[in-house]
Amino acid sequence: MTAPRIDTETLRRLPKAVLHDHLDGGLRPATVIELAAAVGHTLPTTDPDELAAWYVEAAGSGDLVRYIGTFEHTLAVMQTREGLLRVAEEYVLDLAADGVVYAEVRYAPELNTRGGLTLSEVVETVQEGLAAGMAKAAAAGTPVRVGTLLCGMRMFDRVGEAAALAVTYRDAGVVGFDIAGAEDGFPPADHLAAFEGLRAENVPFTIHAGEAYGLPSIHQAVQVCGAQRLGHGVRITEDIVDGKLGRLAGWVRDRRIALEMCPTSNLQTGCATSIAEHPITALKDLGFRVTLNTDNRLVSGTTMTREMALLVEEAGWTVEDLRTVTVNAVKSAFIPFDERKALIEDVILPGYAEAL
Repeated sequence: MTAPRIDTETLRRLPKAVLHDHLDGGLRPATVIELAAAVGHTLPTTDPDELAAWYVEAAGSGDLVRYIGTFEHTLAVMQTREGLLRVAEEYVLDLAADGVVYAEVRYAPELNTRGGLTLSEVVETVQEGLAAGMAKAAAAGTPVRVGTLLCGMRMFDRVGEAAALAVTYRDAGVVGFDIAGAEDGFPPADHLAAFEGLRAENVPFTIHAGEAYGLPSIHQAVQVCGAQRLGHGVRITEDIVDGKLGRLAGWVRDRRIALEMCPTSNLQTGCATSIAEHPITALKDLGFRVTLNTDNRLVSGTTMTREMALLVEEAGWTVEDLRTVTVNAVKSAFIPFDERKALIEDVILPGYAEAL
């Protein structure tokens, strides 16, 4: 069914859910500049618009390693309690302004300890900032629930510590775990002990897989480590020929393992050539549990509203498609079933009906 063109304001009002969004990739440019001045860090420019453009250009090289390298400047201003509190609070408020009603924010605590904070202090400070943001958003009439995914950096040796933190803070806002960083050369199974520990403690986790490396990475993430979701997972298409699913692709689809797909980010890192041809549409049509995400809003110069608009304008998506991926995201959220069900029935579906 072809729907009439959806205007941007309608898209902004639609309730949204984002599962794959990095805290250190979504700062406001002006905040980066102010915090950098406070800590004496030199930036490529001190003009907010120019800095925003620099991020998008630098990250658009088609090289995942260079893309990751753009985080040098955001991480530099996230090493103090004051910086973390501000970044976390603004994170929530920016999502609320974009119509997001549920989000899972991820970050690696080990990357925020250069200023002397301990891992626990980092987690507690971020949770404090997120709570302040949620309180302000609710008071403004735009409530948003934000859960935290703690990340271990797969190329370093502190993944086990990050996983243990996820267990420790599971009742204090941390809803799950992930590994992040350079995928090629650092397979998920290198950290099998951490994932086994999480499973033993009934802590859910997602794994970055199928972005910079292909099917072996996805197979390890799902079949060896036991991931409940896949970060990106875009290269699952390598196991699909003429619409026929291979055994791994069939397993991922049939077990409803969610794909945390990030179209704009994938264009930047060379995982896709255009929004129109991005695998998210074909995978959606094949029945995969596709979700739509921003990945890094500053680095990609994007928002959930913009991601939706691009799919509508360039890939022919309808409101029904957008509602489907939003419901998919909440179904795969790392919160209890009754809370997911209530969010879908009381917020998502009525929100779509009201907006349209």
